[in-house]
Amino acid sequence: MAPRVLVSDELSETAVQIFRDRGVQVDYMPQLGKDKDKLAEIIGQYDGLAIRSATKVTDKLLALATNLKVVGRAGIGVDNVDIPAASKKGVIVMNTPFGNSITTAEHAIAMMFATARQIPEANASTHAGKWEKSKFMGVELFNKTLGVIGAGNIGGIVCDRAVGLKMKVVAYDPFLSEERAKALGVTKVELDDLLARADFITLHVPLTDKTRNILSAEALAKTKPGVRIINCARGGLIDEAALAEALKSGHVAGAALDVFEVEPAKENPLFNLPNVVCTPHLGAATTEAQENVALQVAEQMSDYLLSGAVQNALNMPNVSAEEAQTMGPWIKLAGHLGAFIGQMTDEPIRAINILYDGRVSSMNLAALNQSVIAGVLKTQNPDVNLVSAPAVAKDKGIQISTTRQDQTGTFDAYIKVTMVTDKRERSVAGTCFSDGKPRFIQIKGINIDAEIGEHMLYTTNEDVPGIIGLLGMTMGKNNVNIANFTLGRSGVGQDAIAILYLDQAIDPKVIDTLESTGMFSQVKALQFAGA
Repeated sequence: MAPRVLVSDELSETAVQIFRDRGVQVDYMPQLGKDKDKLAEIIGQYDGLAIRSATKVTDKLLALATNLKVVGRAGIGVDNVDIPAASKKGVIVMNTPFGNSITTAEHAIAMMFATARQIPEANASTHAGKWEKSKFMGVELFNKTLGVIGAGNIGGIVCDRAVGLKMKVVAYDPFLSEERAKALGVTKVELDDLLARADFITLHVPLTDKTRNILSAEALAKTKPGVRIINCARGGLIDEAALAEALKSGHVAGAALDVFEVEPAKENPLFNLPNVVCTPHLGAATTEAQENVALQVAEQMSDYLLSGAVQNALNMPNVSAEEAQTMGPWIKLAGHLGAFIGQMTDEPIRAINILYDGRVSSMNLAALNQSVIAGVLKTQNPDVNLVSAPAVAKDKGIQISTTRQDQTGTFDAYIKVTMVTDKRERSVAGTCFSDGKPRFIQIKGINIDAEIGEHMLYTTNEDVPGIIGLLGMTMGKNNVNIANFTLGRSGVGQDAIAILYLDQAIDPKVIDTLESTGMFSQVKALQFAGA
């Protein structure tokens, strides 16, 4: 059955058609986002929800979204989506961070020109019939120093445009490498150095606890007298009251802001100050950008719903369509390894340690980790999935560690999962053969070659004669058919394991019968969905 998507905000017809062309059923209801009651009434019918800013994806809405798998935001900001609630519900949240990058960068450059030449004030004066040529003395951008706070996607484009304007560009970004700085033609500096050197400062960072009020009163005091400040990123990056005081004192010569701490901005200490340019969050407001993000979200959501490819997700590792195809067997194996470990214990789990050996160690480990964790936790909570698993593990205080290493043994790649509780450690390893089928290759340190079946019986015992006969006789008496079996032991007379592949789920009474013989140290009925 084809997946079904609801578009609850304005999206272009071309974007809606992308869903249809890809084989996704789509209902286009652009006014529904404003009607939360009606949206709540029908959201349970849909696999995907495409939105802009009007639709509010709350925890209450998510609780009603029983089939929802993905929310796609046409744009960067996801303030209208409860991402932690979506993660716990197992819903991927995607945005489109690159569709409006050029548009936002161009707006920052335009705002820099506007404040440098006092264009809005000069325009208003001229329209009023005045001719105040001497009043609006501006400054050139040529040979001035531009300080860029945040040299990521949008900031990088601003750097490129500023270099083209023959400006000297210094950039502060903890994640900016020297190689990337060199490629951009900018000098990487610390924040205090940028504040002291820049004639213009432009911000291009997200709003986080670390970046909130990055231009505080203290930071503004460190800036060069006559500096001009531009913010087209996020409100809250600048202490607006402190900036207003710096403008009034003349220390800051001008400012241009497209974003504000409170939006819509009806009142603000910066309003009506001379040489302050304000626009109503227009960074992404071009025809091209709005079309680009709409097309991008339609493509991303379709790719995920149809092939499992994950792009620009905020609560799930990105997995390309090629990776989804190549990694498919390994993701399945990771889930089965986790499910085995999870079904082997009833104790609180303290840690999950995952080892990747050989070629699998170069794959997308974040996605593989999530599959392992989901496999473990599903045994306790069937609603856990790839998206929600890390959040659930964190809530439970489970420590996750990952190790990767070069090929060390017979297999060109394998995954080993070790679960740690207060009482014991258990481990299982597996690999994928060339046929794509996952297999267990080691349990409790005992080497085996075991396919993974939907219904399996796992036993451990001392290596003594008669175990196979006892298992076969017990299954026969209880009308349980054995399709196949696998044996392993650490040595003659030492620890041994048996895995029986059964045609159906086993009755708990059979487990009780086997345990009552006193021959087995452990008997577990295991199930592997999709095996």
